[in-house]
Amino acid sequence: MYSKTIVAQVNPQMPRTFGDGTVHQSHFDYAVKIDRPLPEHGGRPPTEIETKIGKQIAENLVEDGATLQMGIGNIPDAVLAELTNHKDLGIHSEMFAGGIVDLVNKGCITNNRKTINKGKIIGSFLIGTRDLYDFVDNNPYVEMRDVAYVNNTGIIAQNPKMTAINSCIEVDLTGQVVSDSIGTRMYSGFGGQVDFIRGAAEALDGEGKPIIALPSVTNKGESKISPLIKHGAGVVTTRAHVHYVVTEHGVAYLFGKTLRQRAHALINIAHPDHRESLEKAAFERLKCMPAP
Repeated sequence: MYSKTIVAQVNPQMPRTFGDGTVHQSHFDYAVKIDRPLPEHGGRPPTEIETKIGKQIAENLVEDGATLQMGIGNIPDAVLAELTNHKDLGIHSEMFAGGIVDLVNKGCITNNRKTINKGKIIGSFLIGTRDLYDFVDNNPYVEMRDVAYVNNTGIIAQNPKMTAINSCIEVDLTGQVVSDSIGTRMYSGFGGQVDFIRGAAEALDGEGKPIIALPSVTNKGESKISPLIKHGAGVVTTRAHVHYVVTEHGVAYLFGKTLRQRAHALINIAHPDHRESLEKAAFERLKCMPAP
């Protein structure tokens, strides 16, 4: 179904990007001109916990030559801040933020090892600071592509060492990931998490890394690794798809493990104040102590 009338909003402060968003002016019936600064997001330094999570991922999971996907938020930005010693990184991500600018300027992001869209940063949308908008403006090395292409698992899987880094609200002891709701209350959309977690897991070179990263506790001190997901919460990423779960206390590798082994690995990266209660909960749920 097509619109009979198409109106364009023309803002000189909007960056001009290459890719699927290029539309000739002849396609519009009317143009409305404004001159307004774009909304900005981010720019604040990461917290101590976010920095620790960033280091866990950068030092243990991101390899030279990896292609990165990152969700929005402070944890992905904290990961980027810790990648200054990496080489030949690439970007294929539904969205990306300002942390990539420094890595491009330092020569860490080159996209040279990509086998698809080589030399290009690929995304569908972005939000960040003015520095990010200035970086992508008229930059031929950045292509904004249709989300149906960027989030296609078959395309994602072709990238070398595809490393997908996403966050969530809670993870239960078996590895079920809740990303869009707190109990029955919808908190956000889950975006491309499922697409990229699956795409990284199915990477054609066998070196993909699907990662779920989260602080071990909420702002109120409640454990984000929980015995059971909250009543009414929705599972976004299933325990069948989860490979790595990361908190500031370490990395849990879950893929191919039994429920007991998963519980053991997750308890080891939970906050120390909650580990005893999680062990008791695991015993009740699994009718046995978690196995190492």
